[in-house]
Amino acid sequence: MKRTFNIVLNILLFGLIIFYIGRYFYMKPKFINGETAKDFSAELLNGEEMQLSGLKGKYVLLDFWASWCGPCRVQNPELVKLYHKYHQATFNNAEGFEIVSVGVERNETAWQKAIERDGLIWKYHILDQTESLKFFDAPISSLYKVRSLPTAYLINPEGMIVGVNLEAVQIDRILDGQLTK
Repeated sequence: MKRTFNIVLNILLFGLIIFYIGRYFYMKPKFINGETAKDFSAELLNGEEMQLSGLKGKYVLLDFWASWCGPCRVQNPELVKLYHKYHQATFNNAEGFEIVSVGVERNETAWQKAIERDGLIWKYHILDQTESLKFFDAPISSLYKVRSLPTAYLINPEGMIVGVNLEAVQIDRILDGQLTK
């Protein structure tokens, strides 16, 4: 009886390990440092059209988030601080810093209220709206193969990804190292 229990327990443990390994690889961002960021066009919250490649020459934080995502909302004040600190900064190799927020949403009103409540003052807000229960099948989320939120890519002035899912402190360190002294 004890032997059977140990075998069942080992099988369950092995299955759990396989599940978490599979989940890790499924959720992991699909782009890495050194890859070129995929270009896209989108309509901003203010109605303007923008193209990611139009921001070449600047550092860009491409941030996938949602109004319903607790960790995203906790992170937003840190992004606001980064924006204030670096938006008009003078870099050795860049013309500034921008944040492009991609809202992975079904509810446009909730998204707009979250932008206002969290004080997201930058102009690059994109609604990556989906009508289905699959949040990550919207156009930009699909292009970047987003599987979890928040997901963020730091893009250098040449359009290369230089950081994936970095904390605000890490982004601050990278940008601070590029400031003109």
